[in-house]
Amino acid sequence: MTNGVERLFDQLGHFNRFQACLYFAAIFQAISCGIHYLASVFLVETPKFLCDSPSNITDVLYRNHSSTSLADIWTHYKPGDGPVVVQTAGGDQWELSPCLKALRLDAINFQYEFFGNKTVESCGDFVYDHSEVEQSIVTDWDLVCDKEWLAKLAQPTFMLGVLIGALVFGDIADRIGRRPILMATSLCQFIFGVTVAFTGNYYLFVLMRFLLAMVSSGYLVVVFVYVTEFTGIKFPETPFYLMAKGRYKEAQELLDTMAYFSGLPPTLKVSELKDEYDGELLNDNKQEDGRAMQVEKRLSILDMFGSLKMAGRSATCWAIWFIGSLGYYVFSLGSVNLGGNQYINLFLAGAVEVPSYLVGCIAMDRVGRKKTCAPALLLGGVACMLIIVVPQDIEILAIVLSMTGKFAIAIAFGLIYLYTCELYPTIIRSLAVGSGSMMCRVGSVVAPFCVYLADVWIYLPQLIVGILAFIIGILTMFLPETLGQPLTSTLEEAEALGSKPNMKNAAVDAQEMNQTIKA
Repeated sequence: MTNGVERLFDQLGHFNRFQACLYFAAIFQAISCGIHYLASVFLVETPKFLCDSPSNITDVLYRNHSSTSLADIWTHYKPGDGPVVVQTAGGDQWELSPCLKALRLDAINFQYEFFGNKTVESCGDFVYDHSEVEQSIVTDWDLVCDKEWLAKLAQPTFMLGVLIGALVFGDIADRIGRRPILMATSLCQFIFGVTVAFTGNYYLFVLMRFLLAMVSSGYLVVVFVYVTEFTGIKFPETPFYLMAKGRYKEAQELLDTMAYFSGLPPTLKVSELKDEYDGELLNDNKQEDGRAMQVEKRLSILDMFGSLKMAGRSATCWAIWFIGSLGYYVFSLGSVNLGGNQYINLFLAGAVEVPSYLVGCIAMDRVGRKKTCAPALLLGGVACMLIIVVPQDIEILAIVLSMTGKFAIAIAFGLIYLYTCELYPTIIRSLAVGSGSMMCRVGSVVAPFCVYLADVWIYLPQLIVGILAFIIGILTMFLPETLGQPLTSTLEEAEALGSKPNMKNAAVDAQEMNQTIKA
């Protein structure tokens, strides 16, 4: 039988004008969230750099290249492949490296190789290659050499804010409602986003980016639950949320608004949507307050692990969130090594996601959520593990397998948002998505450290992602299928997902339906 609250969409429409307007209004703000996330790639970009050169340079040498200007050498310079040698008008010769510079003593001829004595000193300032990176926090505050760790700290700090924001705002949204959180996080995104642009201090910049990450993550978590529950205009609460919280009068007003906006008669009553055990609609304030107090039972993340079945489901969902983010960022960070323009590289890394999302959207509605997610993870795992047997001189094959791995994992990563919403009831749905997003951010924080393992073995990051993706793909096969199932309102209904219906209970339901029709 159709869930009581779900029946409202049978009469008012599952995606009419009312829901369409709300949907596009709500997701518009998500565009700015994506910009904030991608901004980190360029804000902390480190261009080629050298120690500051002395004034009055007349000649520059780097390997077999010579010039009269340091700017002409950047296209040939490769960090770690020898210093840049410069000569001043006074005849002094300096060897410039990224973090040190050396004055040649008693140099006679100006040539690249020198075997005499040198005076080495640390850099007082730095000169940067601005051909690709005009400005970043690295160039503004000289976050190189002994300050390099500060630049590397900026991205993990942002991701930590995303992690905390997903958990905190997801929990608050289940307690006080979706609408207040959406309005508050939208306003804070504007404030913090503008403030970041005018910070003149590294530590203030990191703090503002941390707060911006929190509110951006909070908005994305809550807005996804919000539009999934198909609500109306002017940011009202969802009928699922209002019914679950016992706020029946507000729910009735919302149903009337939805019907009016969609051009339908407001004939649907809240009392018709309530399950039999809820009784008739409470009329007096005393009864309504008592019912609300009963429904307002405080729920926490522990309720996601209330039974062995729900605990296994939650652990698997968290694992999918984690490997989706870990694989996503490992492949993305590795794609910048393709060479060429960094902006084109970012475009190519994102372009492979377009077909993955299209395939995911079509497959999840044709074959089901589980039958799309599990094979995608298994394919990603196999592709990652196959990379380790590719000879290093066959780069094209390694690139193809890498893009295949990202394509497959992106399918599962894009699907898990909807899948999580459908696996959990209204009363903890935001918390479930929020905690899942928290695990997602854990994966994004771990990803850079996983990429660093390439220094041990070039294919070690892909091997780790491949093994984890394959194992989690197998675990995903034990999750219930939610395609065609109504959204659940209680923990009992959610736990029953995927269970075979009891024949006795089915007979009772059929008898009750016949009695209702006769009445």
